[in-house]
Amino acid sequence: MGGRWDFLSIELPLAEPAELAAWFRTHEAERWAGYVVGVVQALLTRTARPGGLRILIDSDVPEGRGLASSAALEVAVGVAVAASCGLQISYPELAALCQRVENLVVGAPCGIMDQLTSACGKKDRLLQLHCQPGTIEGYIEVPTGFRFYGIDSGVSHAVSGADYGTVRTAAFMGSRMMAVDAGWRGSYLANLTPAQFAQVGRSLPEAMSGAEFLERYGRITDTATVVQPDRWYPVRHAAEHPICEQQRVDRFAQLLHALAHQPDVAIELGQLMYGSHRSYSACGLGSEGTDAIVELARAAGPERGVFGAKITGGGSGGTVAIFATSEAEGSVREVAARYIAESGREAQVFAESGPGAAETGVLRR
Repeated sequence: MGGRWDFLSIELPLAEPAELAAWFRTHEAERWAGYVVGVVQALLTRTARPGGLRILIDSDVPEGRGLASSAALEVAVGVAVAASCGLQISYPELAALCQRVENLVVGAPCGIMDQLTSACGKKDRLLQLHCQPGTIEGYIEVPTGFRFYGIDSGVSHAVSGADYGTVRTAAFMGSRMMAVDAGWRGSYLANLTPAQFAQVGRSLPEAMSGAEFLERYGRITDTATVVQPDRWYPVRHAAEHPICEQQRVDRFAQLLHALAHQPDVAIELGQLMYGSHRSYSACGLGSEGTDAIVELARAAGPERGVFGAKITGGGSGGTVAIFATSEAEGSVREVAARYIAESGREAQVFAESGPGAAETGVLRR
């Protein structure tokens, strides 16, 4: 990856996830291999087949750019190992296994979106996912004449970094506080409507220290993060984001289905993307680079065939997704060129769509 070769040799049988996680935490140079070793360990526990494995990985997915490079790596390794061992595992099940590895071995508190997309995504389609706990509701075709692009900001992000973990923890803190203070009995913030949140979440503070939260409310229910006493958490914005984002996603899917017959809805689709970007940034997951690209896309505007833009992935850098017409690739590349000139960073444009692992048909079902 990134024009270099890295090597790791490790003996079988592999340790349990907690032991692997502890080992990789103390071996910084080898932490990249946690994504691989964790998946191998999880799959080998399902087979009695003796012997070892030799795995060669060659990837052209940019690292740390909000393009699910870690999920792509996990899923690719999982497919190869399962196929070589004759394991029968479904692609959604493999995605869930890879998410657990990223949570428990790598220490990244990610959801399942990237893994399911890498495993089950389809070329030139948007995957409609319900994350409760992780089911595919369908695939949405992008109407002829429109497409999605990506512009790499040149600013690396890390899902395992403090920002993403802090915001996730803050959302769980908000959920716990609403349960105690307002009697909310739900399990998922995304199931609340904005109107309901205005009632049960009205007492949520903008921010709260971990120490104060632990003293007043105890622990959170999240299995991937813990509240740190010496850290401040953006409780209100973090709790509000999944609620309003669910509304945006539902509306986005509805409008995309109508776009082929009602081209004018492209304007609202773009506004939904800008709203998502503002909300994500309000949580603390924006960056100077991605904000600049979004504003340059907004300046290009519908008259240049550019309708919307938003940050992708775990935030704090990475890639900006842009919704535009198929003929607007030149406009998108002009946005990237202006960003390069103004920021001095490199900015790659992504204009292609690829298949998920399931479209390869490698695994037995």
